[in-house]
Amino acid sequence: MRKEFKLTDQKKAPARQVDYVKHEISKYLARERRKPLKEKVDYWDFDCKLGIDKESTEVIHVAEINKGIDRIVAQGSEHFYLEILAKPGYRSKKP
Repeated sequence: MRKEFKLTDQKKAPARQVDYVKHEISKYLARERRKPLKEKVDYWDFDCKLGIDKESTEVIHVAEINKGIDRIVAQGSEHFYLEILAKPGYRSKKP
């Protein structure tokens, strides 16, 4: 998913629009995690980038997406860019 999200909408309150965007992102993550795993793959991992625009993105962990969106909202931005790419994840054995 490579998408620019709007945080304003004429028909919704700003807080509801932010909740809608977060829900849309969580639905995408759940849909990607449900895809069948290839042989010898343990789980789906994600490479995430978040920023106000495509040029100012920073690499973040998937668990920090909502916190990053909250930071962008606090800055007063009306939109943000999010990139989430699924990749195979492999668990390492503990020694």
